[in-house]
Amino acid sequence: MIDLEQVKKVAHLARLELTPEEEQQFTTQLSGILEYVEQLNELDTTDVPPTTRAIDVSNITREDKCYPYSEQEALLDQAPEREDTFFRVPQIMSSDE
Repeated sequence: MIDLEQVKKVAHLARLELTPEEEQQFTTQLSGILEYVEQLNELDTTDVPPTTRAIDVSNITREDKCYPYSEQEALLDQAPEREDTFFRVPQIMSSDE
């Protein structure tokens, strides 16, 4: 299925340095993987809807609610620099961007 030259090419593209033993090992392993995928391609999946996972998973989250922080002044007093009711932080982007 996959030959040594293809493994070397993929390793080069992925910036991997493989030993000759690893190249042989990956040639065998990748060929096995591709053979398995070919077996899967033989299955009739015309009536199977596309999914992202095998089982349904739902995440239970709470509703976001905003609450005023009662100790705002104490919190701002701990900041290295502040400007009115905000933390002042160093500029990370130039103004011409």
